[in-house]
Amino acid sequence: MHTSLEQVDFDSINRGYNRIFKPNRLSIGLVIPIENYADNSVPTMEDHIERVQLAENLGFASIWLRDVPFDVPSFGDAGQIFDPFVYLGLLSGITKNITLGVSSIVLPTRHPAHVAKAAASADVLSKGRLVLGVASGDRPEEYPALNESYDDRSIRFRESFSYIKRMWQDKPAFNNHYGQLDGNINMLPKPVSNKLPLIITGSSQQNISWIAENSNAWMTYPRKLDDQTHVINHFQHKVKEAGRAVQPIMQPLYIDLVDDPDFPPTPIHLGFRIGTRHLINYLSSLESIGVNHVALNLRFNQLNIPATLKRIADEILPNFSA
Repeated sequence: MHTSLEQVDFDSINRGYNRIFKPNRLSIGLVIPIENYADNSVPTMEDHIERVQLAENLGFASIWLRDVPFDVPSFGDAGQIFDPFVYLGLLSGITKNITLGVSSIVLPTRHPAHVAKAAASADVLSKGRLVLGVASGDRPEEYPALNESYDDRSIRFRESFSYIKRMWQDKPAFNNHYGQLDGNINMLPKPVSNKLPLIITGSSQQNISWIAENSNAWMTYPRKLDDQTHVINHFQHKVKEAGRAVQPIMQPLYIDLVDDPDFPPTPIHLGFRIGTRHLINYLSSLESIGVNHVALNLRFNQLNIPATLKRIADEILPNFSA
């Protein structure tokens, strides 16, 4: 099961990135909404501030937002409802140390100048805690609603990605699909470390070599352990071919944590109904194959959510990196 590539120190980018990504270690975060809304695409968002603060106080490493502008029936999940950048502004002010992640901003449906400014603002307001996931988008219904083309989102993703990185420079000069800058105007604020960690989600319509060359981390989806091992090793070999050191890997995981700690893992959507002992073993297996961060999603969790958070904090978090 072990990855064939030994992890070395990751780049030091900002507080948020450095906290969740540590070589040969796995850390654990949470996907917002932190509630059960299994029977509805729209969460209540009740007690959402209190639950984020509880997660931070209990020692979870991160919280994650998603970019879901519309409640699309075929997708069946409205995410946290609030715009991710507006919500990040609020979360920056009510938390102190927890990493603030977005998985992921859909680049082809937003102008990269706005993404760059909003992300840098959230990073500064949170004192360097933002980790910016980016993606090409997987909900075709959103594109005509925004008068954007779905078929060419691959190239627009790359051009947006490049544009955002240029915005961190002082008075950049370049020209692409999204606009022309002549070196006379400047985006403010700049990120705390003069750059932001960019996590690419899935393939984002790119080949694995491009992702290996450009990402600060890769978010992939849950798979059987043998398959995940192969995928991670293949990615890290492409990273090595690009002349880079090993890059961090993260994945989401839906869980329905049950009372019985010995309850065996039973598959649910992108995860398991599971007891704590088996969850520890499963997360340890992910750590051993090179996964550095897991974002737990409690959408299908049937037990009381605050009690579940406390139980994870007491029984599971001590086994992994904080």
